[in-house]
Amino acid sequence: MGDLFMLRVAVGICYATFSASAWSVNNFLITGPKAYLTYTTSVALGAQSGIEECKFQFAWERWNCPENALQLSTHNRLRSATRETSFIHAISSAGVMYTITKNCSMGDFENCGCDESKNGKTGGHGWIWGGCSDNVEFGERISKLFVDSLEKGKDARALMNLHNNRAGRLAVRAIMKRTCKCHGISGSCSIQTCWLQLADFREMGDYLKAKYDRALKIEMDKRQLRAGNSAEGRWAPAEAFLPSAEAELIFLEESPDYCTRNSSLGVSGTEGRECLQNSRNASRWEQRSCGRLCTECGLQVEERRTEAISSCNCKFQWCCTVRCDQCRRVVNRYYCSSSPGRAWSARKASA
Repeated sequence: MGDLFMLRVAVGICYATFSASAWSVNNFLITGPKAYLTYTTSVALGAQSGIEECKFQFAWERWNCPENALQLSTHNRLRSATRETSFIHAISSAGVMYTITKNCSMGDFENCGCDESKNGKTGGHGWIWGGCSDNVEFGERISKLFVDSLEKGKDARALMNLHNNRAGRLAVRAIMKRTCKCHGISGSCSIQTCWLQLADFREMGDYLKAKYDRALKIEMDKRQLRAGNSAEGRWAPAEAFLPSAEAELIFLEESPDYCTRNSSLGVSGTEGRECLQNSRNASRWEQRSCGRLCTECGLQVEERRTEAISSCNCKFQWCCTVRCDQCRRVVNRYYCSSSPGRAWSARKASA
């Protein structure tokens, strides 16, 4: 009875977290080993962090990581095999591994902790391994168990998904950082103790975005690509793709035109999307978003004047509150529009 209650709670957590993102982790939880229920919350949070990072990385791209693209299996035969799909799998798998690893090292799980397997060994000139290295072995194992189990097919699309899942996990290892502490008389740092730590997850997003930009297209037999999925057996990704590409993102199909709405492909198009123009803090790539989203897609840039309300002139009052004024200012926002001319809007927005 207790196990059944825990199973329902775990499924509820994952459903609440992923219902908006359409990621059916609960399919695995219902059939998976009950021993792994303790990790389900971390799995849910990890995959959610991957999805949020996807949205950040593609915020000013024609494809902006929409909700309808976030299902991680091929069971419905509707999954594409594009460059964008490869990123979704990689960042989600990396997110799960990252969160599980972090929680493990923080002592959140009874059966795992820091990786101390190298402690005491010489790492290089003037330093030895020590401290609390993040346990990526454990995080990788649990991530593989959960994420790869969602893939029931054995066709080319399923192989691609499994490959990109693994590429995401390899990325977590690739950007780990060595952190050191000095030892010696009077802070001489004659020897250092060092350990491996996870990089910031934003760096993970940047790393995989670069992989996305140079993803490899794999030419496969069209019959394999169109073949239906089967739950019986599974090909190993290494049998289908070059071992030298194991850390690279791969895709099988060219991306559709994301400029134009196409309901059958789940493409929303760029009409109505906001873009950045004359923004002081925007990167050069972001500054070009109006051209990329609007003019290059045959749309015009529409300028809307919006009244933004924000807190200002804040003062601390004893004791212990902060009082602020409400300041209004007019800001210009830019959107992709099919109608000609400049539009002015006096809508209010909270900033």
